[in-house]
Amino acid sequence: MLINHPILGPRDAQEFVYLGDANLLHRPDGLAEGAIAAFHDYAYQRGNPAGEHRELWYHEQGDRSWLVVTRNTVTHEILKVELARDVARREGRSR
Repeated sequence: MLINHPILGPRDAQEFVYLGDANLLHRPDGLAEGAIAAFHDYAYQRGNPAGEHRELWYHEQGDRSWLVVTRNTVTHEILKVELARDVARREGRSR
């Protein structure tokens, strides 16, 4: 499988490490009311979708960037690849 890195171009998926659902970018506020329950769900509750899904991938054997890869989990077709920092900024979750 090839991942079209936004900076480096097409790279073999073996250069990357899959790190799970891209919802991990949406870490709950640890000081908000109900933070314990929110962190429990954040850490342990995962879906197993069939179809289009956003995932986090880490370019371990390359530039060490984090990517959000939108992929069809049934066909493995990659629909979109973005730098995770750009997604976090766009969605208002940068620190």
